[in-house]
Amino acid sequence: MDMEQELEEVKEKCLHCERCPLCKSRTNIVFSSGVPNHKLMLIGEAPGYYEDMQGEPFVGKAGQLLDKIFASVGLSRQKDVYICNTIKCRPPNNRDPLPEEKSACREFLNSQIEILKPKIILLCGRVAATSMIDTTLGITKLRGRWYDGPNGCKMMPIFHPSYLLRNDSHARYSPKWYMWQDIKAIRKAYDALTD
Repeated sequence: MDMEQELEEVKEKCLHCERCPLCKSRTNIVFSSGVPNHKLMLIGEAPGYYEDMQGEPFVGKAGQLLDKIFASVGLSRQKDVYICNTIKCRPPNNRDPLPEEKSACREFLNSQIEILKPKIILLCGRVAATSMIDTTLGITKLRGRWYDGPNGCKMMPIFHPSYLLRNDSHARYSPKWYMWQDIKAIRKAYDALTD
């Protein structure tokens, strides 16, 4: 069985999941987008309104900005990146997922990581970063550094595009300036991968 078939089996289980109350309020599960591959995975926080409506992560303005960030270094979700979220159902009013919701959904995320065994995982936003790294630090302190991840991969926390939309400055040391430094470092690590 190839990785796309394995991921489809996990998605099928996810479709019928009732492990937490979010299953009652979701419109769709938001399993993944992009291309399954062994190089680059991005883990987001939780689905928002538009993601819940369309069943795909990072749609809307944050998704458009994420696509531009990738394009700035010659990457695209259609060819180079597998994108998923920490949890697969939208929390009410876009609140942060509760610990028990993350715990209930963790098996699906772990399966995605185990099937793909990506060499690089980007942790997009505070919720994703603190779900994968045992820390109390905020995203501003975590971002831009490499951490050891599952299966020997490298993980880098990055700012969430919705945060960048709220902080529009391109000045030196602004969030957008830091994002530009981070995406260049990610591209350099991506280019160094063998396989």
